[in-house]
This record gives sequence, C-alpha cells and structure tokens, in this order.
Amino acid sequence: MANEAFARVKIDQLLKDADWSLSDGRSVRFEYSLDDGGKADYALFDRQGRALAVLEAKSTSVNLSAGEAQGGRYADQLGVPFVFLSNGEEVWFRDKTQDAHFRRVETVFSQDDLARRKAASEIRRDPLSVPIDTRIAGGGGRLHQTACIDVVCREIAAGRRKLLVEMATGTGKTRTAAALLKRLFEANWATRALFVVDRNTLAIQTEDAFAEHLPHLPCYRVPRVGRRFQDEKRVTIVTLQTLVNEYENYSSGYFDLIVIDECHRSIYGKWRRALDHFDGIKIGLTATPCIMRDAPDVDEEDRAAIRDTMRFFEVDRPTYSYSMAEAIADGHLVPYEIYRAMTARTAATDGFTVSRAEIDWDAMDAATRTEMETLFAGHDPLVVDPTALERKFTIPERNRAMVREFRDVLEHGYVGPNGVRRAPEWGKTIVFAVTKRHAETLARMFDEVFADRKPSPTTRYADFVVSGMGPEDTVDGQAKIKRFKKEPFPQILVSVNMLDTGFDCPEVRNLVMARFTHSSILYQQMRGRGTRQAPGKDRFTLWDFTGVTLRHGDDETGGEGGVVVVSEPKHPPPTPRRLLTLDVHDEIDPSTREWVTVDETGHAFMDVDEARAEALGAAFETWLDDRDFNTDQLRLLHLVKEQIKANAAELTLFESWRFDAPPLSMNGGFERARSVFGGETELEHVLASLNQAVFGLDSSGAAPDGDTPRPDKPIN
Repeated sequence: MANEAFARVKIDQLLKDADWSLSDGRSVRFEYSLDDGGKADYALFDRQGRALAVLEAKSTSVNLSAGEAQGGRYADQLGVPFVFLSNGEEVWFRDKTQDAHFRRVETVFSQDDLARRKAASEIRRDPLSVPIDTRIAGGGGRLHQTACIDVVCREIAAGRRKLLVEMATGTGKTRTAAALLKRLFEANWATRALFVVDRNTLAIQTEDAFAEHLPHLPCYRVPRVGRRFQDEKRVTIVTLQTLVNEYENYSSGYFDLIVIDECHRSIYGKWRRALDHFDGIKIGLTATPCIMRDAPDVDEEDRAAIRDTMRFFEVDRPTYSYSMAEAIADGHLVPYEIYRAMTARTAATDGFTVSRAEIDWDAMDAATRTEMETLFAGHDPLVVDPTALERKFTIPERNRAMVREFRDVLEHGYVGPNGVRRAPEWGKTIVFAVTKRHAETLARMFDEVFADRKPSPTTRYADFVVSGMGPEDTVDGQAKIKRFKKEPFPQILVSVNMLDTGFDCPEVRNLVMARFTHSSILYQQMRGRGTRQAPGKDRFTLWDFTGVTLRHGDDETGGEGGVVVVSEPKHPPPTPRRLLTLDVHDEIDPSTREWVTVDETGHAFMDVDEARAEALGAAFETWLDDRDFNTDQLRLLHLVKEQIKANAAELTLFESWRFDAPPLSMNGGFERARSVFGGETELEHVLASLNQAVFGLDSSGAAPDGDTPRPDKPIN
C-alpha cells in the first residue's frame, strides 16, 4: 500500500503535466465509487461532468498487466471506452472500442484530447464506406492512388496502427495523403492530424497543396520553434526540427493521426523520440524502394535506414507499394536515357595517380600546403580515389571538360558506334554538385559556355543553391528556385543538397550528376527529379559524369522504364592539373540536411540565435534518447532544455548553480535537482554528460581541444 500511495503521488503529477485540474472537484475524482461497490482509483470527467476514462494505479512492484481486468471492469461500470494503467513511471492505455490490448503511451491524455476522442468514437464509420474524393486523388487514370487509400483504410479498420506506403517520386504522394486525410476525417477516424516533413521548403509545398486540395479542412504550417500549435485547426504541418523542440508541450493524445513524409529520413535518434511521443496512427510515406535492403551491394547506411524504417513501422514489406517501373509502364512518369561520359581520371576505378610535379603549390594557402606535404610524405605519387574529387581534391580541367561536353552533346547529339544518333532535349537542367565551392564553380562555367544563349550579359543562364545554415548557405535559395521553376532564366540550377529530394519541377529535361554517391536512397531521390510529366516532355536525360549510374545498376539492359544508355569516356589532354585540398566532408546525413529555413520570399526567417536554439534542442534530444531517466528526472530535464533554448545566444555551458536561479528555482532549486538524481555527485555526472553532448564541453567549460567556448561557436 505504501508503494501504491507513493505511485499515486507521481500519478497526480502526471495528471497535472497533462493539464488536469486535481482541485476543482469535478475533472478528477479519487476513489470513485461504482455500482458494484468497487472504487476506481481515478475517474476522469469532461468539463460538463461526463465520464471519460478510468485510471487504475499500481505500485511499481506490480506489473501493470495485473490491473488490466480491473481497469476494464471499472470502465464498463462507468460506461467509458478509455482505460489508463500507471505506476507513476509508465502509462498504459486502451480504447476498449478499438484495442484488444493495452499499449504504452508517453503521457496521460489531456481532458480535451479525451473528450475529442470519445466524441469521435461515438460517430465513427467504416472508412471504406466513405467515397474517395477523386478530384484530389485517382483522377486521370491514377488508380494506384485510390488503391493505396483503400488498402491503408482497410488496415486501419482492422486495427493496424503503423503503416508504410512506398510510392515512386512523382506519382502523387501528397495528393494521395490529402485524399486519405479527407476520408479519415469524414469517417471520424481522425479529428486532428500531424503531417511531418524534414525540410521547410517541403512544409511550404505541403501547405500550398493542402490549401488547394482540402480547402474546407483547416490546415496550417508551424513556421518556427516556440509557436504553439493551433488547437482549432485540423491538420498541423511541421518540420522535424520544430517538432523535436515542441513535442513535450502536448499530451500523447493531442494527435490521433501522424503522417510522416520521406519517413526513411525521419525515424532515427532525436526524431524518433518526438514521433513516438504521440499516440496516433502513424503512416509513413517514402519514395525509396524498401525491397533493396537484401541486395548484396546496397550501401550499409542505406541498408540500416531501410531496416530501421521497417522496424519502426513493424512490417516486413510496405503496406502498399507502387514503383517507378510500374508508374512508367502505366504512363504516369516519363522514362529516361543516360548519357555517360567520364574523364580518364574519373573512370579510373582503381584510383588515379597524382605526382608532386603536377600540383601548383604556389596556389595553395598555408593550411592546404601543410596538409598536402603531410599526404606526400613518403608517397609520390599519391593514389586518389575518384569519389574524393571535389571532396578532397579538385581538378578544374575536369569540371571544364564536363561543362563543354554538356554543351557539345546538347547541341550536336551523340553518334554511337552503331551509327545511331541520339540527342537530349534542351530545357531546364538540374546539376548536382558536391560543395558550395564546386556549385559556384560549375554555375560560372555553365554561364560562360552558354553566354550566347542569354538575352543579356547580366542574365544568369546558370545559378546555384546550397542548403545549410551558416556561411555555406544560400539565403535567397527559395527565391532562386522559384525563378528556375517560373521564369525562362536560369535554365540551369546547380544544387548542393537543395533539389535532390522533394523538389517538384515537371519541366526539368536534364539531370547532370557531377557528384558521386554510394547511397542508393539518395541516388533514386536525385533521379526522381526528372520523372514528372510536362507538356511536350516524353523523356529526360540523366548525364553521368561520375559513374554513379554504374554504381547503382542503371545499364544498357533497360533498368526501370526502358533506359537507353550511351557512353563515351573522355580523355582530356595531359595538361598539368591544379590540385587543391578542400576542408569539406560531404557524407550525406538526414539530421543535417535541413538547417536552411526560409519563408515564401526566400529570406531566412530564423536568425542566428533561433537557429542555435533549435540546434541545441535537437542535440539535447539526441543525448536524452540514449539514456534511461525516470519521469521525475525527465520532467526536470525538459525544464533544463527549455532554459538552454531560451538562453541559446549566450549559454555555452549548463552549470548546477542555474537550478537556484529563476525560473528553475521555482521548481525546488538545486536541492530538488540533487534529490531527483540521487545526490550531488550523480547530478554533476548527468550535467557533465549533458554539456559534452549538447555543447561539446566538459564540466569546467572547456572545449575538448582546450578552446574557450564562444556563444556563437558552431555546433558539431
């Protein structure tokens, strides 16, 4: 009994955390007497005094499953569908109208969330009985969209709470999602939905699409961290970066449907904690073929991403799948051709040699010269992996050869050994580059080579965009992208991590692979930028200057959609190469590819301090996800996180004295913190770990390399 009484103290706090009033005598009733003489530990009521749920308390020494039958019996007597079980550390939940078993949830649901769910459950219909709005999805013979919606709804009605939809880029994932949302809302299977994306540009696109397709369903986009969700709206569109900084401010019942776009990049580390917080039906959308996980040559990071995606959605294959090959065969996507042309050094699969004599040492700065001297110490010549080009080494003549080749073949076509001439189409072109320096270099070279095609010398035939917050970002990137889509110029847009996923421009006729990637996921996303249909467009050309199509199996046998490949290795004259070292690592990581946050005009609305607050919050969540804290500790740590974010501009270390400063002092101060963590030594160990993970510092405030931290020091 003493243990259960202690648990009830903690359960009271859980209820307070979910905004329940324990003192109004109406919302929460303790030891509530029932008709059979039993007493429910907690009975929860709405604002009008109508019963919503029971909560059965158990001591920490008893497994919560021991309370399942008792809680269910109390719910039946009270005439409510919802049952919670808790020992103050864990919370289990069951909706008796839908669930056979209890499941763990992160919080008790709030009063409003329970009332909303109860009202919906009383008028719920079979979603398959609600017609699909074919003005949104299924029109133009796109039967795969309505088929997908039917499959998903059938699974939801059968009790599935996690579903994975695989649809090729350009086949209408957003339209399908919009029509699915409309059906589930009309059937009262959902009353409030969350749509999660991993970049703000995609959030803007989704908001625009939903405004068009769901004009009568209130939707909105959360523009930044710190902006409270709008309770009156039905669909909330949010980026992962914003969600991970805001999720703990809401009960687990706030959303009853969560759609995760490009989910293969969204369910790891700090992101997963935020997604798991909400107890809603989760639907993942991805354009990445999940079946390739078993292929022997799949990149290990891709294999892990696919495996973890399957594990998160608890499936061994997608709930519904519609491949690029099927879409091309059905006439919903255009096929493509590949023109492969590599320089001699690019084509050197075993690496190419660079001697000291080939290098223009005078062109290097001191740091690069020192690094090159170290590399050449005892090794002359060096053997260079071609995939390191533009990451560690650059050969300007190689870039010029690619640009000249593009113009020459675009203008004159290519005649193969069999005498057949093939020519790509003139039109909008995306070039995938490695670094900002590489992108800027290529954009200038393309602009120069196509100078005769410009209406005036001041017009940019080619431009570039780079993602990321900080010195490498393109602040007006969104404005450049809009000009590329809507205006005649630029005709060519060189991209670094900006257009490879989620970018929709049907007019694109050419994709230029000037970067190499081992990732099949990324490669297929990049290739998907050209598949959309447009008037007069019956194909697009993929220009492979790096051998990336060979790495990922696009060859003369046809591949997906009847690919025709032409190939011409190029051997530039043996002129000396100017080699420079670039201190840039270009390994693509989903958690770092969306630090650019722009508004509709292309201007960054997040200043440096806001960006730092968001980054610190994300780092905090990553640290938190790797540790096991009890509910009291988590509650206090979430307050610490909010203080770190609120003081991000000047805070470089979180020290224990801050517990005695407002507002943390109002939560019991240092003594409370010491008690929660079991002593001063244990508390200091936690703070040292926190500071190392969030700020990269030790408890003395020193950086690992001994540097003095600065408020504006970048976060690694």
